[in-house]
Amino acid sequence: MSTVSEAASVTPLPVELPRVLTLRDLVLFNIVAVLSLRWTATAAAAGPSSLTMWVLAALFFFIPQGLAVSHLSALYPQEGGIYSWTKRAFGEGHGFLCGWCYWVNNILYYPNLLMSTAVIAVYAIGRSESGLMDNWTYIFAATLTSLWLAVWMNIVGLKTGRWLQNLGAIGTYLPGLVLIGFGLHAALTRGAATPITLASITPNFRDMSALNLWASIAFAYAGLELCAVMGDEIKDPRRNLPRSIYIAAPFIAFLYIAGTASVLWLVPSSEVHVVSGFFQAMAAGARDLGGWAWIIPVAAMLYVLGNIGGIGAWLTGPARVAFVIGLDRYFPPAFGRVHPKWKTPYVAILTQAVLATLFLMLSVLGKGTTVEKAYLILLDTMLLIYFIPYIYLFICYLVVRSKETVAEPQPWYGGKIAGVVIGFGGLLLTLGAMIVATIPPTDTVDPWMFRLKVIGGAALFVLLGGVVFWRGRRTGR
Repeated sequence: MSTVSEAASVTPLPVELPRVLTLRDLVLFNIVAVLSLRWTATAAAAGPSSLTMWVLAALFFFIPQGLAVSHLSALYPQEGGIYSWTKRAFGEGHGFLCGWCYWVNNILYYPNLLMSTAVIAVYAIGRSESGLMDNWTYIFAATLTSLWLAVWMNIVGLKTGRWLQNLGAIGTYLPGLVLIGFGLHAALTRGAATPITLASITPNFRDMSALNLWASIAFAYAGLELCAVMGDEIKDPRRNLPRSIYIAAPFIAFLYIAGTASVLWLVPSSEVHVVSGFFQAMAAGARDLGGWAWIIPVAAMLYVLGNIGGIGAWLTGPARVAFVIGLDRYFPPAFGRVHPKWKTPYVAILTQAVLATLFLMLSVLGKGTTVEKAYLILLDTMLLIYFIPYIYLFICYLVVRSKETVAEPQPWYGGKIAGVVIGFGGLLLTLGAMIVATIPPTDTVDPWMFRLKVIGGAALFVLLGGVVFWRGRRTGR
């Protein structure tokens, strides 16, 4: 196996966290953290070329991401994951910037995902035609209930909270398999609603919508690094972290590609709704078979469960980053506290939940006002910030691989040349996605003002992180 001189030197946490996560838990955690059926609709709405985009993004981003995380987590399986790897490779300043961007970005992720969950939930209760999905009192109540349910389950411990993530993974994957089953039946019995030809699956990168889709698909594949931030809560992490990625990644890529193909076969791409298009496709498949309409509310209920599990995953993971930063005294020391009974970083989890609630209020109560416009700009800014930790991920991987000494024969991805290709491939696609994130939508009145707000907003968040780091260094050291 490849070795690094410092590989064995892992600094233990000053507090002990229970190791409760097994290989099964990690595989399901990866699935619920990365996979979301809404991306099959977003991709299908862009046309058959999205199938090629899924494959290209898998080759140049998803696989490099998985190999980089697997390698680094096997060498350094401690709590904090990507934050700890960056701090080890480049020092505390870079480590903090990576961890700060990872943490602050996810606070805005919760309201966005929870609101879409609340909208889909009306299908589960048979109220899709009632106008309930436009009732902001319902949206606010449903999102808050889901958020704080996930908070409670993760505060009482991963031994309990992991079941929310496990059920969420099943709730995400089963509707995807149903969608693929409908698509396969349609492919065997009738023609495609969207013509899929060599010309139609060829992306046109001169088209702005194709570039925007590239960033969205890269974002859809992101998240394999999340399980590694809980290294001190995993049984046999050096072995189980890499194995969980190798097992989960093919299932994720398969469902994205086959699910998008099924939506395209069942529904004309011009008619696919970018949020609920996979339910459109399921409805079309149910009509083809006859008597299968009952499966739509069941699938919607499973989808809601999957999204709540996803919230649980993205709540517990970044909270561990904030927890370790708190132990390092760059966040207030309270972030490093562990609940005396449940042994979880409850202050970090609660802080994220309170901030997410505030942003949820901002997005809901500001609906139809300039506050809503500011919130949408903030979401574009967060997409830009989200990829900063991935820059660190791939550079860390390149640095670690460059220092390795080979002790025995390596697999195809184990040599130094392969390491350079993997690292640079992922790094270049990440940088490309960040550039695309600064490109305004085609209907933007003032494109340069959009760029100024997005890039300037990201710079302000990075600057704010710098201030927090400076104050932490002054007061905590």
